[in-house]
Amino acid sequence: MGTTVLDRIRSLLSETGVPFREIEHQPTFTSEESAAARGEELNVGVKAILMKTDEVYRLFVLPADCKVDSSAVKRKLGVKKIRFASREELLELTGLVPGCVPPFGAPVLDFELFGDSAIGGLQNKVAFNAGSLTVSIVMAASDWERVAKPCRFAFAKKSE
Repeated sequence: MGTTVLDRIRSLLSETGVPFREIEHQPTFTSEESAAARGEELNVGVKAILMKTDEVYRLFVLPADCKVDSSAVKRKLGVKKIRFASREELLELTGLVPGCVPPFGAPVLDFELFGDSAIGGLQNKVAFNAGSLTVSIVMAASDWERVAKPCRFAFAKKSE
């Protein structure tokens, strides 16, 4: 049996010497539920969204209290069409369901990774569901950036 996404995250963080806190909780389906289960503020949470940009799937990480600014993504990447991956595409490409995609590209998930420039701006920590609806990880935002190596630019806008 292959390693799980959670196992790959644990290995990556351990191998790079990154301290993190793992939290087991009841299944969470929204950013608000996840924040409450972790005992963290909503803006500490980050969500990872798989999107199809023209013909390429890419992973976008943004603060949990924001949504994707499609225009900013199109401008930065020079693409004409973007859309969220469907539930079926997400399952097929990652083995995951919505709400548990972690904020990591390779070697955890095989996608180009983009991180919004606001991540870690207010507090130097991030919290996210770690390949599971029942396990979260909290770690320093600076460590996340160092290990995940996202391409950073501004593509998040506050949810209304």
